[in-house]
Amino acid sequence: MGPQAAEMRQAVAAFLALLSQRLPDDVEARLREMAAQETDPLTRTIYESMFRNQDLARTLGRPSCQDTGILQFWVKCGTRFPLMEDVEEILRQASAQASADIPLRPNCVETFDEINTGTNIGTGVPTLWWEPVPRWDGCEIYVYMAGGGCALPAYATALMPGEGYGGIADFVLRRMTDFGVNACPPLLVGVGVAATAETAAVLSKKALMRPIGSHSETPRAAEMERLLEDSINAIGFGPQGLGGKRSVMGVHVEHSARHPAALGAAVSVGCWSHRRGHLRFQRDLSCEILSHKGVALL
Repeated sequence: MGPQAAEMRQAVAAFLALLSQRLPDDVEARLREMAAQETDPLTRTIYESMFRNQDLARTLGRPSCQDTGILQFWVKCGTRFPLMEDVEEILRQASAQASADIPLRPNCVETFDEINTGTNIGTGVPTLWWEPVPRWDGCEIYVYMAGGGCALPAYATALMPGEGYGGIADFVLRRMTDFGVNACPPLLVGVGVAATAETAAVLSKKALMRPIGSHSETPRAAEMERLLEDSINAIGFGPQGLGGKRSVMGVHVEHSARHPAALGAAVSVGCWSHRRGHLRFQRDLSCEILSHKGVALL
């Protein structure tokens, strides 16, 4: 690995350290907003313990949650970015470095062999989704520490077209009612609506990368976001599933066109400790943290 690649690897590893210890600005702001709306003493105490946990993580330099997840990267890379051919290997090495340095809990188990690699890298891990951008020389990286509990409510299916958009809402609400409490609420809920189950699944995970408080540019999708948020809040999970006025930090819907004979639908969730980050590299490898304003890399 050349000096430029090593520089980028070090920056990403430092960003993973930051992400493991500090929530992005939008997540922390939404949690404080939700906490201020609660009046029940138990609910307020739970929120206070969450904020105390975050303070200790920063002070002690330790991950804020013991489950540091499976690392997932969304990469929007310019075709003129000088390290485009090396980005995948850089991210793998940065993941291994962060796992040793921070440390991150080793969560990568080779399926069927049942062997923990101890490095958080393995077959298909970390997960990487690519979006090439023609004639651009920069690179944007979204990172997500996807904990095991967040995987439990995730589900993708294909609905009969006659079920319509009401069928999508029913599908999401059934999943949240049955499994949402297992993912450490309040949750961020991503919903994908697409041509097939697998494309909907990818979109539902992509929806979790959006800033909290953002809305779909498609008016009817934005209306579905609002209706689902109100409906899931009405379930009354509250923080850690012990009751409260709010169950979710938000609902984000991402969609694509589809075949007229099928309606792919999927749901993914992020827990209250939604460790998602956004980093942008310029051609000269100078980088900017977009998800944590005013914070320098460790």
